[in-house]
Amino acid sequence: MPRTAEKSDAASALLDPLLRKVALMDPSPRAQLPSALVLSLGGTIAMAAPGAGHGGVAPRLTAEDLVAAVPELAEEAELELRDFRKIPGAWLEIDDIAAVAELLNKQAAEGTTGFVITQGTDTLEEVAYLLDLLYEGAAPVVVTGAMRHAQMAGADGPANVLAAVRTAVSPQAREMGVLVAFADELHAARHVQKIHSTSPSAFSSPGAGPVGFLIEGRPRFQFALPRQPRVELPLIRPASVEVIEATLGSEGAFLDAASSLDGLVVAAFGAGHVPRTWAPRLGNLASRFPVVLTSRTGAGSVLTGTYDFGPGSETDLLGRGLINGGRLEPRKARLLLLALLRSGADQTTIQAAFAAHR
Repeated sequence: MPRTAEKSDAASALLDPLLRKVALMDPSPRAQLPSALVLSLGGTIAMAAPGAGHGGVAPRLTAEDLVAAVPELAEEAELELRDFRKIPGAWLEIDDIAAVAELLNKQAAEGTTGFVITQGTDTLEEVAYLLDLLYEGAAPVVVTGAMRHAQMAGADGPANVLAAVRTAVSPQAREMGVLVAFADELHAARHVQKIHSTSPSAFSSPGAGPVGFLIEGRPRFQFALPRQPRVELPLIRPASVEVIEATLGSEGAFLDAASSLDGLVVAAFGAGHVPRTWAPRLGNLASRFPVVLTSRTGAGSVLTGTYDFGPGSETDLLGRGLINGGRLEPRKARLLLLALLRSGADQTTIQAAFAAHR
């Protein structure tokens, strides 16, 4: 027996370093998990009815609640959860999103693998685009939400959160800018638009299509886009930018009130046309502050010189000093112009930023 004990002690002495080495090299999934920050801003995905579930819904759920509804996440990432806001998407402000971007920039520099933003779909496409302008890191940022709140049959929030986290920790999603994950589709922030008020498949990228899909639960990308030029934080200068839309027979009376703005985006007919009575007033405004010409169609680009039928053609308007908004739809053109003005950009910088979207 004593000899056996001695043998056992000797074997243990030899094995202990090996066991410690094996422990350090533990190949189990838990030891290999990437890190992800889930940031909740509120919205339908976080909404529930009060009490026993009767009455209208409002933001009540936390980031912890959202993650708890998706047990598969425990195998995907080490999650840090934060409740940044608990409000409907329609209540979000530019400063809210600038603060989110500052946080993402800080944590990306510290090594977080990826980020998921959950929010209301009312402004999801705009938030994603503004973040894409302000975010400096390479780590993936994925924005998602839900069209059906948590107490509805077929609630889509859990599946969207799972897709967003899986995309956020995917090496293939690095350097792709901000993405939107919805209904197993992945969209680039600059292209995505909300196209339906209630459907679970509410998001699309007209003229471009999704950059990828979730296939068998994993992100698969069809193509990659180069990052668009960033806008430098902080956004500390006050600025007011609005969108006006051309409509049949409009006399444009509201153009007279636009003189108090710092910038204006025109959502024009077709390839960049407006009623002829608008042309001189837009030219006057363009001599005072940036006026960006976009198309209200939702896809395609503003032309530069195809039509020259006189006042209100794209040739006429660009000749009066309007800036060609290229492929940007009006709401995103507004965000780009507003961010540039609030960051202190000059006219040359503004012109160059929009030229990148032609």
